[in-house]
Amino acid sequence: MKQLALDIGLQTGPTLASFIAGPNVAALEHLKLWVGHGPEPALHSPVPTYLWGEEGTGKSHLLEAVRASLREQGALVGWLHPDINEPPAFDERWGAVMMDDVQHYSPVQQQAAFNWFINAQTLRRGVVAAGTLPPADLPLREDLRTRLGWGHVFQLHLLDEPARRAVLRKAADAKGLVLPEEVIDYVLHRFSRDLGSLMELLDHLDGYALRTQRALTIPLVRSMLENE
Repeated sequence: MKQLALDIGLQTGPTLASFIAGPNVAALEHLKLWVGHGPEPALHSPVPTYLWGEEGTGKSHLLEAVRASLREQGALVGWLHPDINEPPAFDERWGAVMMDDVQHYSPVQQQAAFNWFINAQTLRRGVVAAGTLPPADLPLREDLRTRLGWGHVFQLHLLDEPARRAVLRKAADAKGLVLPEEVIDYVLHRFSRDLGSLMELLDHLDGYALRTQRALTIPLVRSMLENE
């Protein structure tokens, strides 16, 4: 199975509630407070937040979950990703901006990100960004790199096996799948630790089980790998 740069969320889309924090509780609690999950009012602080960690640690899940939460509150959100070759100009109606996979930004995207940062700071709008490297090591222009690092910085870590097991179980339940423990054991011991790849595998198993009208079993996993 190929490695994914983007963590695949559940059918309802990534949410802060569906994020299995494991060792990343501090980052999750910070973002919950920032968007206003819980009894306290939303911070929506203009101090930037930067998440970093290797692929599969849930960075994109958290960014998309924050964007969804802000949209539910009626806010417009700017979104910048390496796939957006021609970034739009900063929109003053935006309540916040999200920047994902910043380590891959082209010079054009870096210029747009810097412009968004300046406007967001001037208008006291929030910035939440993510990348695979700590701010000081990002291959970006200096003025952008330093701005990404001056606020709240959280390193995300891969989940251990019990936490990955919980994620697979939660995802299967959301899809209405019966996922036996022996299948979870088989998948966890033979496939990537990358959570995105495990979620992609579960999506493929879901589709294959529906097409073949078979229950999720270890023979089904083997059959899918041989025939897909």
